[in-house]
Amino acid sequence: MESFNQLLLSLDGLLGSAAWFPWVLLGVGFFFTLYLGFPQVRYFGHAIKIVRGKYDKPSDPGDTSHFQALATALSGTVGTGNIGGVGLAIFLGGPAALFWMWVTAFLGMTTKFVEVTLSHKYRIKAADGFYAGGPMFYMERRLNMKWLAVTFAIATVICSFGTGSLPQVNNIAQAMHDTFGLSKMVTGGVLAVLLGMVIIGGITRIAKVTSTIVPVMAVLYIVGALAVILYNYENIIPSFSAVFAGAFNGSAAVGGFLGASFAYAFNRGVNRGLFSNEAGQGSAPIAHAAARADEPVSEGMVSLLEPFIDTLIICTLTGLVILSSGVWTEKHMNRFERADMRVLAGTYTDKDEAHVKQLFGFLSGLDSEVETYTGTIVVADGQPLNNNEFTLINSRSVAEGVEFRVGEDNYSGVLNVSDGRLVNPNVEVWGNSLLHSVALTNRAFQKGFFGEYGSYIVTLGILLFAFSTAIAWSYYGDRSMIYLFGPKAVMPYRLVYVVAFFWAAIEDTTIIWNLSAVAIVLMTLPNLFGISILAREMKDTVKDYWKDPEHRK
Repeated sequence: MESFNQLLLSLDGLLGSAAWFPWVLLGVGFFFTLYLGFPQVRYFGHAIKIVRGKYDKPSDPGDTSHFQALATALSGTVGTGNIGGVGLAIFLGGPAALFWMWVTAFLGMTTKFVEVTLSHKYRIKAADGFYAGGPMFYMERRLNMKWLAVTFAIATVICSFGTGSLPQVNNIAQAMHDTFGLSKMVTGGVLAVLLGMVIIGGITRIAKVTSTIVPVMAVLYIVGALAVILYNYENIIPSFSAVFAGAFNGSAAVGGFLGASFAYAFNRGVNRGLFSNEAGQGSAPIAHAAARADEPVSEGMVSLLEPFIDTLIICTLTGLVILSSGVWTEKHMNRFERADMRVLAGTYTDKDEAHVKQLFGFLSGLDSEVETYTGTIVVADGQPLNNNEFTLINSRSVAEGVEFRVGEDNYSGVLNVSDGRLVNPNVEVWGNSLLHSVALTNRAFQKGFFGEYGSYIVTLGILLFAFSTAIAWSYYGDRSMIYLFGPKAVMPYRLVYVVAFFWAAIEDTTIIWNLSAVAIVLMTLPNLFGISILAREMKDTVKDYWKDPEHRK
């Protein structure tokens, strides 16, 4: 299993995490933005009118309203990436990463407009009586590339578990346990039952639930974020300055050893932007295919609002919370995850510029004199006695005030370290270090008007965001199963989806997450390839839409 996990990491390094992938993603968005004349700007107001129902006709074919389709697609994109993903992007790439998330969202508005329009145009009415659409349908029906469509559909099913469900409930269960002390099994069981009640009802029930959850969770999160940003109002302008300065001066330098380069901020910002708003991935067109509309372009216009809401509003608020609160450069007491921790030979400090440069080089895979430590750590009552022989790094920062524990008790004895990794599995390591992901966002939300209660907003945000994501992705998966195997495959898929959802609440989902990292690329690249081929058809379709005088009102 470990070797398979390493294979997945290697594949991801060649695909989604590779330097060329962000350029392909942005390149397609940039091309369509110019080719279609900045539709994300020109059609923004018209899109709002469509969502509000100005052009709705009860006789139009479809299963949901424009707003319900938008809410379903948003529930799939607004998830833990908006909370923890932004924290990870800033942790890895500094403030400039937020700038590249904005760029990804702005260009992604056009990409989503295109992919949704084309997918809606080639949707079908499935044998179960409901509409089914998505990139796999235009790939087969228009491009005559069934092999490409099958690849996309299989990757979508994998992602429905890997990004849409299993890690989501794992995050929920962990957050509920840490904040309220609830058993992970109880959290998983209750949510699995609720999930089953929603998704077994199909798209009409999914649309009703998501159209209720999305506005509630958005308002809750926005209020909590503003409570921090306004509390630290004097840091708002400096935060924006740091974002733009990091983007244009080629540096993303921050506290610890995050510091870096244009490449770090660019790569992290673009990849987290895609993970957050899914523009170009081809998932949202599956939800929009169910919308009642006789004009595919109208639904495409609705979809261009998604990256704006998801990234330019919600992710920006998260980023400003983290930056204005100042916690992103501060060390805080926390339990160290083994994946974030390395033990290095010799003693280093982050107060020495030469040490920082060497440590950054080591952590970034560059030339460095730093070596990992192999040996023992002698501990008495939780405190290391031979700490002059090693330096413990956690979350890319020199750890301070390190303590070793077993449960609630301080540990005494000898610990073994091999190639920088602590061997003893039952010993927990605590100390002060930088934070990232959800832990960073959680700490930042405590620096506002609500004080420590701000962490409850993060926990509830994770609960609502992640649960709604699991609902939406179940629909993406079952439409893909219909494409691959027909309507009879839908109910077995839903049952497996619910059972796996419960299982993931109490089990490690790392390998599923790594599998989905590869599958995301197998969704995105075929979709970008397909819509690029159909660029001329897309432009003609938009022109035909505006020929109708009704649409110009």
